[in-house]
Amino acid sequence: MSSYIARPADGAAWVTGASSGIGRALALDLAREGFTVFATARSEDDLNRLAADADGLKGKIVAAQGDVTDAESMAELVARVDGEGEGLALALFNAGVYIPVHGETLKVGDFDKTFAVNLSGVVNGLVPAVERMKSRGRGQVAIVSSVTGYGGLPTSAAYGATKAALINLAESLKFDLDKFGVRIQVICPGFVDTPATADNAFTMPALMQPEDAASRIASGLKSSSFEITFPRRFTYVLKVLQFLPYGAYFGMINAATGWKKRPLETDRG
Repeated sequence: MSSYIARPADGAAWVTGASSGIGRALALDLAREGFTVFATARSEDDLNRLAADADGLKGKIVAAQGDVTDAESMAELVARVDGEGEGLALALFNAGVYIPVHGETLKVGDFDKTFAVNLSGVVNGLVPAVERMKSRGRGQVAIVSSVTGYGGLPTSAAYGATKAALINLAESLKFDLDKFGVRIQVICPGFVDTPATADNAFTMPALMQPEDAASRIASGLKSSSFEITFPRRFTYVLKVLQFLPYGAYFGMINAATGWKKRPLETDRG
């Protein structure tokens, strides 16, 4: 079992989806710890502003613009981080999109885009990152999933499917990555106030701010836990619900979200 915990002296950190929300806050937290953080997102302007906000911190943030859906550019970016950062010590895959899916207005494109960013976008960076880490016998990988990966929730047919896949991906890879010193973790936050949750059509219990979520993740990266999940008073309830028969599960989710009483999208205005 790999117990490696990345330190600033070991090399660089790489954060995808770093232009806003959890990724932005976490990049700044890691820079405060002393890491050279390569921050990736599609918007170079947002990344440059992020890098400027890190001025004066113990570490620094390097704008590393890129699109996680482009496998070739992600491989090139990993090579750059590994070279300029004197070794890639920590890779945190956070980039993701949330597109609400309603059963009465299904669109193939909504699933395609969600899968391309949330699932393939992780794989595109994970594969070259692990290859670099494996060659030196150490590294730390963290994948941001979600509590929506625990079980089906309204509007999450595409998003939740990718997050469930990421949990399984991390669990499956752990057996092999442990053997050559690469530590893998999965991060399952509850609801966080980010652009990805802004369109949620139901009340989000225990809603957290990105800075608080980033602080929890930064602490979890230094722990021995495989899963980093928070706030536990909420996320553990969702875990327990998975042990219920489906009839009880659907009834409780309907009651908690009020979804059964909501009109169909085709009935609105």
